[in-house]
Amino acid sequence: MEHDFVPTRQAGLDRLYAFAPDAGARYAAQRNFDSPEGVSQLSPYLRHRLLTEPEVIAAVRDIHGERDAEKFIQEVVWRSYFKGWLELRPSVWADYRLGLKAARDRIATEGGLRKGWEQACAGATGIDCFDHWARQLTGTGWLHNHARMWFASIWIFTLRLPWELGADFFLRHLLDGDPASNTCSWRWVGGLHTRGKHYVARAENIRRYTGGRFDPKGQLNETPDPLDGPPLPETRTLPDTPAPEPGLRTGLLLVEDDLTPDLPARDFAATATLSGAAHRSPLKVAPGVLDFTDAALADARDRLAPDATPLLDADALATWARENALEQIVTPYTPTGPARDLLEGSGLPVVPVLRDWDRAAWPHATAGFFKVKKQIPKLLSAV
Repeated sequence: MEHDFVPTRQAGLDRLYAFAPDAGARYAAQRNFDSPEGVSQLSPYLRHRLLTEPEVIAAVRDIHGERDAEKFIQEVVWRSYFKGWLELRPSVWADYRLGLKAARDRIATEGGLRKGWEQACAGATGIDCFDHWARQLTGTGWLHNHARMWFASIWIFTLRLPWELGADFFLRHLLDGDPASNTCSWRWVGGLHTRGKHYVARAENIRRYTGGRFDPKGQLNETPDPLDGPPLPETRTLPDTPAPEPGLRTGLLLVEDDLTPDLPARDFAATATLSGAAHRSPLKVAPGVLDFTDAALADARDRLAPDATPLLDADALATWARENALEQIVTPYTPTGPARDLLEGSGLPVVPVLRDWDRAAWPHATAGFFKVKKQIPKLLSAV
């Protein structure tokens, strides 16, 4: 499959049905190779919930069964793990944003660091594999997961650039740029997610899983120490999500994090969509990311509420709520990230509705993936 990410639910379903026959043994054997042919490329659709985790898993399980589709199912559940992990520790997102500000201050004053950052973003480091992935990312908005891991490791340990700048580079350019998956993955590579355990890109591994296209022998730091950082914050419990109050004038707000909502039937006085894509970074977000998000929101309006008002920021949201005299705003639960920041900053009476899948998975993301992995049979019993 090519990188033709059409931002509609139907395009996501078409891609899912085309991939599902290969999601068993073939996926397990080929998933680590840096080729789009061995993986689903469903991440942009899952990130915006144009497709949902249960329906993707169900489509694959119906063909292969749970055992043969185990590797693919686990990959889908990793996304839920990272979502839950950050939701239980939202201060990690705030700390990342503060770290990014500090790193940006450094590149404004340290010429050598700025040059290294610019070369890395432009794909001009002289490390062929890294430069190829940088150009692929900025050109297509997508990278294979293994390439993302190699890239992050080289960024942190070989180029010695602040990890927050790398995470920001990804978040600005990935069509599937997800605050939880992206932040946690970069922290995991650096050794901050599971303290003391880092991911080291090795030339032989890159040579093997790129089919010999790249062999950066002698160019990589293959014996780095993990990054050091403050202790992890204590986990919180998930916030209460009370049902909407009956009898109040109610609006419906769709945010890019969930564009196939599972909401109770209700008459809404007004409906709107809100994009947080431009707020992913203090730097310029790639036009392809903004276009994909805008088109995905337009698809949601076409499917669910053709008269919905498109909104771009908190001021527009406040104006919409005021003009429609809304007493509460129902929205699919918006997890930690830029869109949540917009909602919380608005001061409006937002009523989030948490999906059953998230309610079942997220509370187990208190440590490593294993605790969530143990819950997979229970999660699948409800699919």
